Amino acid sequence: MTKSKTVNESEPVVIKKYANRRLYNTETSSYITLDLLSQMTRDGREFVVVDAKTGEDITHNVLTQIIMEEEQRGKNMLPVNFLRQLISMYGDSMQSMVPQYLESSMDAFRKNQQQFQEAMKGAFGGGPLADIAKRNMQMFEAATSAFGNSVPGATPPATPSAEGSKDEEINDLKAQLAALNAKIDKLS
Repeated sequence: MTKSKTVNESEPVVIKKYANRRLYNTETSSYITLDLLSQMTRDGREFVVVDAKTGEDITHNVLTQIIMEEEQRGKNMLPVNFLRQLISMYGDSMQSMVPQYLESSMDAFRKNQQQFQEAMKGAFGGGPLADIAKRNMQMFEAATSAFGNSVPGATPPATPSAEGSKDEEINDLKAQLAALNAKIDKLS
């Protein structure tokens, strides 16, 4: 009996890396780029990269190369202090524990991220709080932009002519919050 496999349950795709640095996807019989491997990783698609000549598994090297390219594009996720600490762990007596610790930490981070996203969807998915949450997020993004901390997807800071409307908007939000508090008190 054959069971159909989903993408995450299937065998890893074998990618062959040739001496000319080209990557060949044996599943699709086509040459691919590091960007496509990066996307496959984000999609949860397992793959193994092998040296076409020796058959050696070089997946670790290729994944490290993808991280380096992402970092060079300005998508820095690895702070310099973290990198220094990581480098200092090489040759240390605790070196063997670092990979398992980092993997466990990333798993915990992913689980917390999913729980947070689900909670936010439930809390702000609709209803009277959704509009307030959107406005608060816009104000937060504008504030962080004003202080030089860019937030992905942030709207540019308001122009000076819109400052007066900000005060009005804040007053409107306060009034809406007071109305919501009154409704909650009635329900209690």
